[in-house]
Amino acid sequence: MNDQAEGYNYPQEVRFELLEKDIDSYRRAADYLNFNNTGVLCVQHEFGIYGGPAGSHLLALLKEVRMPVVTTLHTVLREPGTAQRKVMDEIIRRSDRLVVMARKGAEILQETYGAPKSKIHVIPHGIPDVPFGGTEAAKAQFGIAGRTVLLTFGLIGPGKGIETAIQALPGIVRRHPEALYIVLGATHPHLLAREGERYRSSLEWLAEENGVKDHVIFDNRFVSPGDLQEFISATDIYVTPYLNREQITSGTLAQVFGAGRAVVSTHYWHAEELLAEGRGILVPFSQPEAITGAVCEYLERPGLMLRTQKAAWHAGREMIWSAVAKQYMEVFQHARADYRVPSRTAFAGWTVGHKAELPRLKLDHLRHMTDSTGIFQHALYTVPDFQHGYCTDDNARGFILCCLRDNIGGSQPVGALDDLSTSYLAFLSAALDRESGRFRNFMSFDRQWLETAGSEDSHGRGIWAAGLGAARARNEGHRALCAQIFDVGLASVEGFTSPRAWAFTLLGIHEYLSQFPDNSAAKAAREVLTGDLLRLWKGCASDDWPWFEPGATYDNARLSQALMISGQALQNEEALDAGLKSLTWLVSIQKTPNGSFRPIGSEGFCIRDGARAHFDQQPVEAQAMVSACVTAYQLTNDAVWSREARRAFEWFLGRNDLGLPLYDAATGGCADGLHPDRVNQNQGAESTLAFHIALAEMTLAQYPLPARV
Repeated sequence: MNDQAEGYNYPQEVRFELLEKDIDSYRRAADYLNFNNTGVLCVQHEFGIYGGPAGSHLLALLKEVRMPVVTTLHTVLREPGTAQRKVMDEIIRRSDRLVVMARKGAEILQETYGAPKSKIHVIPHGIPDVPFGGTEAAKAQFGIAGRTVLLTFGLIGPGKGIETAIQALPGIVRRHPEALYIVLGATHPHLLAREGERYRSSLEWLAEENGVKDHVIFDNRFVSPGDLQEFISATDIYVTPYLNREQITSGTLAQVFGAGRAVVSTHYWHAEELLAEGRGILVPFSQPEAITGAVCEYLERPGLMLRTQKAAWHAGREMIWSAVAKQYMEVFQHARADYRVPSRTAFAGWTVGHKAELPRLKLDHLRHMTDSTGIFQHALYTVPDFQHGYCTDDNARGFILCCLRDNIGGSQPVGALDDLSTSYLAFLSAALDRESGRFRNFMSFDRQWLETAGSEDSHGRGIWAAGLGAARARNEGHRALCAQIFDVGLASVEGFTSPRAWAFTLLGIHEYLSQFPDNSAAKAAREVLTGDLLRLWKGCASDDWPWFEPGATYDNARLSQALMISGQALQNEEALDAGLKSLTWLVSIQKTPNGSFRPIGSEGFCIRDGARAHFDQQPVEAQAMVSACVTAYQLTNDAVWSREARRAFEWFLGRNDLGLPLYDAATGGCADGLHPDRVNQNQGAESTLAFHIALAEMTLAQYPLPARV
């Protein structure tokens, strides 16, 4: 079953592939099965696997096959929606036998759907056959000898209730400091495609906020059966805090139970059956204190835990694969014996039609926002807004992003961003007036410049992009053009008065001099601009206001970053110290009481001896903080800066005042800001580039740049 056009690398045993959303693919599958005289069709049914409303495409296959059908129902809903009910009714009608894994499922099939009892078989979820044994040898292999291990595993998503288990940990740890909770498993692929790793990140934040970060391990991967068994062998107590009572099947619960491990579980149906008669402890839904009590009861009554483990292991012998396979073979034989070929009539009433991990790179929206001229400034939701045209600011940011991504080994094929970087660099080259030495900023949709010279800030960003491109661009022609643009545009900065233009230019000079260390004009400009920023600091900073200006406004952290980088390069301890002090203060005032990043809002900013605006929060401010903190970490090797970089980056993902993500994992775009009551749903260039540059810098911080040549 392929949910992506390119399919998957299946083993040779796979003889036919279906495309999830292509109904004709299901009909072709039926033809293939019929042509090969298949004896029995065994269907594994779960909502969300098959295409069409409530998975109705599956019915196109079932109505065409000419063989008995045995359907295993992994979910049986007691209160289905209209579409789900229609699909279930038709599956029941077209299946010769129905298999469920719990008695409750059989009960619902009869009471809710009117399925005949003669069709229904209860076969437990299969498990490996493993010997009963202790945990210490496996713990030693993982380097966690002496710890009490709690485990939850499976595809990670909100319905698993992992939040409740994390909230229970403080009480457990107070009584058993050796406790360690392992959350094993990759994020559910559908959730990952829709939201990225937002949910997993929220769990990590919750562990940090509850003071148990050092007692939780998040292992974000699919594990092989052998590796999984090693984890189970190291487990003392399995915790299954699911939130949905109507879950009739849990393969993870079955496997751990059958391995002879103590289980603490909420009262969902499968757990109620499996853990009855003293084979585990059941707790109410969403009650952390109940989990705390149950876990501690096991740990403080080792005799009880041992009895429970033995009872579970003995009961599990009826669930091992050989026993389950035998039962399935019997069902298949009954289905074949009773089979009568149905007429080929259509059914009625329905129309078939892992370091906390960083988000994966997705540049779809960025490409939609870019044409051969450059990147559009604004968007109406996810659609480029032609009315406002282009600007140098955003094309400079776009080119910076391409250069950074080109330096991340293995993130994409060499040259994958050449089309974007060429468009952005062409715009910057056209924006620079060679006679005046100034960048123009705004261009209309019909490619007309709207000014003779842009702002000082836009000029500084242009110099920054050119300096970085001269040092890091992979394309030799790009590097040569960037060096030319840098040389022409640098002289104009001498008369600028904008501190942020100074800072942007210093960042570009730093990059440029890494490639051309003997350029006298760049070295002289660095001396002058570093002195200008330092004088600004000395003229304004005080113990209670350690900042460069009477107000902290926008792109604030760039001032600190530029002074740190230049102070280090010039061996100017005073400048380096001022950069670190100002950044330390900026971090301290941009934090919520619960520890989230809260950028200074653009509706009033932060004024000395005055009010501080909390909204509207802008992505560019979070990006600047990420970049400055990464720089501070690289210069000081102080882990506090890596944590602050992460905190600022997580603002994009939902660790913010509203608990809402600004990054859209489905499009690769980023919302334009955070209002007091909502997210600004427009995904403009500045915001989207702010996220992707921050992501690139976080990635480069984990995987440092290769040596320059």
